Amino acid sequence: MARQPDLVFLPLGGVGEIGMNLGLYGYGTPGRRSWLMVDCGVSFAAEEHLPGIDLILPDISFIEAEHGELVGILLTHAHEDHFGALPDLWPRLGAKVYATPFTGSLLAAKIQEEPGAPDIPIETVPVGGRFSVGPFDIELIPVTHSIPEPNSVVIRTPAGTVLHTADWKIDKDPVVGAPFDPAPFIALGHEGCRAMICDSTNVLRDGRSPGEGDVGKGLAEVIATAPNRVAVTAFASNVARIRSIGEAAAAAGRSVVVVGRAMKRVITVARENGLLDGLPAFLGEEMYDSLPRDKVVLLCTGSQGEPRAALTRIAAGSHPNVKLVSGDRVVYSARTIPGNEREIGTVVNALVRAGIEIVTDRDALVHTSGHPRQDELRDMYAWVRPDIAVPVHGEAQHLAAHARLAREMKVGQVVTAYNGDMVRLGPGAAEIVDKVPVGRLYKDGRLIVRSDSDSVRERRKLAYVGFVGVALAVDARGDLVGDVEVELDGVPERDGNNEPFLEIVHDAVEKVMAGMPRARRRDPDALEDSLRRAVRNAVMAGWGKKPVCHVFVVAV
Repeated sequence: MARQPDLVFLPLGGVGEIGMNLGLYGYGTPGRRSWLMVDCGVSFAAEEHLPGIDLILPDISFIEAEHGELVGILLTHAHEDHFGALPDLWPRLGAKVYATPFTGSLLAAKIQEEPGAPDIPIETVPVGGRFSVGPFDIELIPVTHSIPEPNSVVIRTPAGTVLHTADWKIDKDPVVGAPFDPAPFIALGHEGCRAMICDSTNVLRDGRSPGEGDVGKGLAEVIATAPNRVAVTAFASNVARIRSIGEAAAAAGRSVVVVGRAMKRVITVARENGLLDGLPAFLGEEMYDSLPRDKVVLLCTGSQGEPRAALTRIAAGSHPNVKLVSGDRVVYSARTIPGNEREIGTVVNALVRAGIEIVTDRDALVHTSGHPRQDELRDMYAWVRPDIAVPVHGEAQHLAAHARLAREMKVGQVVTAYNGDMVRLGPGAAEIVDKVPVGRLYKDGRLIVRSDSDSVRERRKLAYVGFVGVALAVDARGDLVGDVEVELDGVPERDGNNEPFLEIVHDAVEKVMAGMPRARRRDPDALEDSLRRAVRNAVMAGWGKKPVCHVFVVAV
């Protein structure tokens, strides 16, 4: 008897973590399913943990092996944690990308800026559009979030209908775009919804998220009362926030100066899509010095303390065109992403030492989240009335709290899944039916490497214990020819007895050469091994750490 086709949900990223979102929906039978990918995002690497790594991407080996069955890639919106991995991973996937106009334009601009990026086929779909991809009947429901054109996705299949909420909140005054409309969700509830795959980011917070319009009023007050320059740092993708800052600056008789490549890219795309109509033109950083201190608002990247971002360089005094001085004001119109506290603190402390006033959402309403709090989640469950709830977009604590809330809302089946868990949504009872390999890929310069790459592991080790290099030549009798060359990188100059480590290494080499039988000294491999162990132990004795040690023996 032939097996009945089923509908499954398989997250490869973003479930059990915040960021790097990638969800797969499969319809068919095992080994013969058609797959729809929803989003393909990145996370950002912390320099002290992953030195030299630029981005973290989801491991797509599962769908790569079945890429012939990948019928399309749907982007819900243009945040980096939802679409940022596409330029690097798309060549391994090859499927057509579906996106609304703003998202498609921002992806195209991003690709254009990246050397060697692939020519990705993007099919623009209308806001609120409905279309089919393979066996999936897809309907986009516009929602409100912290970026233009965010969408929830209704996926209809013969095995049932799924609501993939993606990122959303209920905002009656989003500044850019239409207010949140519950009608499509209420209609879906009447139609019948098999499963809801829902955002968990703010489930630990009660009440409702403030609206973007209220933040605009808060920013207007902070900018209007500033005696000197105001610098506002925000997520570059938050066009509503950019618009509010532009309106507040104009009302205060100030010009907006934009600093930061990502901010400039988004503003260009936003203007092309008519999202900043009616605002005065923003100025480039070359105009900064020509404006009086009380007539400028600086709009800049760097809200997360990114090393190369504009505000980080300004705080360090290394930006070539922009400086802030005592009496200026910096407004953090963004949340702190967990893990970035140290980097942000470094920037804030540098600004405070320079006499600059810092304003955050602890001081005034200058930021709001783009994700739903508990009361908004309750509204969504009351409208949609799904048979199954699968919490996503959160760490373990968020998923557990969301599961409790779903049960409180009388959802019949609640499945707590993590990356790699294949969840059958229908027909039959919802359950985890398979586990597929998942992991992380690292963007290392122009290369994509696996997280267990030797190069990454060795670089991390180098960051902690430094490097010792020893090079020497021996003749056919096993005697030294010329001098021994020693290179120390990342190793202290002297030990606790004030003896130079350079001399400690030379002494270790001399002892090995003196104590090793001549026959073994004629074997370069044996000599390299003995020298490596001796040098590492000698440094360990004086430092308490074993460095990475490379020994090169040349037979002449």
